[in-house]
Amino acid sequence: MAQKPSNPKGTRDFLPEVMLRRNLIFDTIKEQFIRYGYQAIETPALEKKDTLMGKYGEEGDRLIFKLFPRGRKGEKLLEEKDASHIEEALRYDLTVPFARFVVQHQNELSFPFKRYQIQPVWRADKPQKGRYREFYQCDADVVGSNSLLFEVEFIHIYDKALSKLGLTDFSININNRKILSGIAEVCGESDRIIDITVAIDKLDKIGKEGVQKELSEKGFTSDFLEKIDPLFDLSGSNSEKLEKLKSYLAQSEIGMIGINELEFILDKISKSTLENAKLNFDVTLARGLNYYTGAIFEVKAHGVSIGSIGGGGRYDDLTGIFGLKDKPGVGISFGADRIYDVLEELNLFPDFSKDSTQVLFINFGEAEADFCMQQAELMRANGMNVEVYPESTKMQKQFKYADQKGIPFVVLAGSREIEGGKVQVKNMASGEQRDMDVKSLKEVETWK
Repeated sequence: MAQKPSNPKGTRDFLPEVMLRRNLIFDTIKEQFIRYGYQAIETPALEKKDTLMGKYGEEGDRLIFKLFPRGRKGEKLLEEKDASHIEEALRYDLTVPFARFVVQHQNELSFPFKRYQIQPVWRADKPQKGRYREFYQCDADVVGSNSLLFEVEFIHIYDKALSKLGLTDFSININNRKILSGIAEVCGESDRIIDITVAIDKLDKIGKEGVQKELSEKGFTSDFLEKIDPLFDLSGSNSEKLEKLKSYLAQSEIGMIGINELEFILDKISKSTLENAKLNFDVTLARGLNYYTGAIFEVKAHGVSIGSIGGGGRYDDLTGIFGLKDKPGVGISFGADRIYDVLEELNLFPDFSKDSTQVLFINFGEAEADFCMQQAELMRANGMNVEVYPESTKMQKQFKYADQKGIPFVVLAGSREIEGGKVQVKNMASGEQRDMDVKSLKEVETWK
């Protein structure tokens, strides 16, 4: 009995019309990366397990796909459910592999090194709308500089790329992990910054009460919850919220450093123009990844039921875990799959007819096909997308092929037409058919 084909949960196949849309997203983002001086690299899908583990926090580590060894050894370990000898895993994101890449190739790079990378990543997550087990990330990072001008640059990259894709209503939320460290310090819990940020990072999903409940379950006292409570309702403009926070963090040196860094970024942005992005300081933004140390970003589209479509931040010593100190970095990521869902929900994808086949030559036989092949090459040289049907079969079948592929024009060139120097062209949308001089075929796309 034939096996029924299916995809693993959380993965998808992409049909040609979907790939046209996905490539638009990739190409638009890549264009902005290149304009700002970022260079492309690629890293393997497989990384050593030790490269990835311990870099994403407890929750992130649980979502890493670990690979059992091949052969009898792997079968035995799988039967015994013994993961202690696993050596390889699928990459969880592109940032940690990038840090490994920088350390491994440090003598071949010029610093600050600016790279972009568009590749798939894998997470053993529960599949749901907007959340997949295999998905693409579009990352840009710069390593080897403390300059906050790169944070300013990334805000502009987000703004330009998403605006060019047609989004007009979206926010770039920004915070600073030093501010969160300052909050933990003021509340008397400096040693538990990870527990605090992991809980706060769920605010959008579980709400204020859910965050307070999780913090309470982790052993935080009612006194702590009372001290942190005002931060959930911080309101006003970015500058007004920062002013209120200055009073709150007045006794925290690291907290004030975070505020100063944010003020620098906001001041630089205020001296330029964002096309559509709304830059919003959100003190509850935490980004649950442990390696962030400075500014953190999260991008959200309004008017849709989809979570963040981008995020990132500064990491001062990610390469240090691989032995290369003093190479601070900062980076961002576009969630291409979620951006796709947003554009689809908002009906923002353009017409891709010029990226598909525009003309199909009907095949009447070997001699006619030779003529059609010659004409098709001339039209392709003129920038058109053209096919010649491969077999001399029933006209109905050939027209059905054109209809199913959405090909707008069909050319009929039989022996009589070829001898007369004219062909018949059918507009598949209107059904109209007309004679056209062979030399004018390159103008067929103007016929509506």
